[in-house]
Amino acid sequence: MITGAILAVGISLAHSYLGERFILQRLFHRTPLPHLFGSDVFTRQTLRFAWHLTSIAWIGLAGVLVSFTIPDPVRARSLALQVISLVFFIHTMLTAIATRGRHLGWIVFFAITVVVWLGIG
Repeated sequence: MITGAILAVGISLAHSYLGERFILQRLFHRTPLPHLFGSDVFTRQTLRFAWHLTSIAWIGLAGVLVSFTIPDPVRARSLALQVISLVFFIHTMLTAIATRGRHLGWIVFFAITVVVWLGIG
């Protein structure tokens, strides 16, 4: 499980760095993007944060894998749910900040954050 978690973190870091450098930047420079809310800025921000949300999700899955190493099933479940709630909270914040609240996914991410956190109880 720990090896899988380490690999998941490694691939998420590579995904973000390499994707930003070799895919997103090139895409933004070469391709005319759709104009949403008056310009292509919102489109660029949405593509960028969506790309990196994937990497954050993989780091969260690494945390869930680590939780499986805890012998006490109640503590393991609690840690896994805390990690999931934290990942969705990070998704909430990044989505809300990157789009200045215009992409409404942040509302759903926040709802997931809350219901998962309440499920830890």
